[in-house]
Amino acid sequence: MSEKKTPVLEVRDLGIDFGGLTAVNDFNMDVYEEEIAGLIGPNGAGKTTVFNMLTKVYQPSRGTIHFLGQDTAKMSVVDMNRAGIARTFQNIRLFSNMSVLDNVRIGMHNKITYNELEAVFRLPKYRQQEQAVEEEAMELLKIFDLDKDASLIAGNLPYGAQRRLEIARAMATNPKLLLLDEPAAGMNPQETEDLMKMIRFVRDHFRIAVLLIEHDMRLVMGICERITVLNYGMMLAEGTPAEIQANPQVIKAYLGE
Repeated sequence: MSEKKTPVLEVRDLGIDFGGLTAVNDFNMDVYEEEIAGLIGPNGAGKTTVFNMLTKVYQPSRGTIHFLGQDTAKMSVVDMNRAGIARTFQNIRLFSNMSVLDNVRIGMHNKITYNELEAVFRLPKYRQQEQAVEEEAMELLKIFDLDKDASLIAGNLPYGAQRRLEIARAMATNPKLLLLDEPAAGMNPQETEDLMKMIRFVRDHFRIAVLLIEHDMRLVMGICERITVLNYGMMLAEGTPAEIQANPQVIKAYLGE
């Protein structure tokens, strides 16, 4: 895929220090348009730290991140989201006391242009935009098979449905790159199988790139086209699933555990 596609994400020599500790160093990665890529490694290898740098939760100590050809050095978390990067988290972070529909509506905040006065007095611009957002949110919920649950409280959904809702909310921001941090965590085998199908569907339907962190090797090897392995904050290997599975260093550090 890489020889035919354009990179949406280009990471070069990325690193971050916390005090005197180097958490990630010399990290390099490309993610191509409409690709499903994986980032794997032992616990504590620095995978989520990489995600936090990509989304500017952490500002890197060194290195560069280019997204859609743009240098992101001066960009904030909000800037990165508006530019087209969305993410989910290891632990589900829904607004658990709000409705399923409202969780997705919140994800569409970038589309809102009415001001406070127009909202307070419910002027035409406010009404038009709110109606458009609700219609679009319901369309997203239908895609993720959650439309029938739109009025339910998000925290009352089954675990697998909450994971789907979190991805639907991320997609509400209209990303070009979706970062999934351990999406299969806590799922049973059937839920994991359904998740694999959904990730493929999201990539194909929305024509976006997906980068995921995951410990479930069945999911990773079954869905990712390229995989990067991180160990002790350093890149250990990069290649196709077959190449990673056959790599002696990866087997020793991670797969052979």
